[in-house]
Amino acid sequence: MLSSGNSLRSMVERWLAPEFADQIRVTRFRNVRSSPECYVCVETFNAMKSLAMFFFRHQDGAWRIFPPDRERPMMRAA
Repeated sequence: MLSSGNSLRSMVERWLAPEFADQIRVTRFRNVRSSPECYVCVETFNAMKSLAMFFFRHQDGAWRIFPPDRERPMMRAA
């Protein structure tokens, strides 16, 4: 089970709160079971500026602000 430090909510609060805590919304997301890609775009705004951030889910279940590494083909000699 994920700890609260790795949850999407805690990541959004860490990066966007307390300045934007009242006006946060999810604008885009992707979660397809056949694809390992899972991301959420969170947008927030105030009178002066707006800000959008992408959060990516990694293989270990943690949410991070950078995308996971792509799996590359490998050759092995036996």
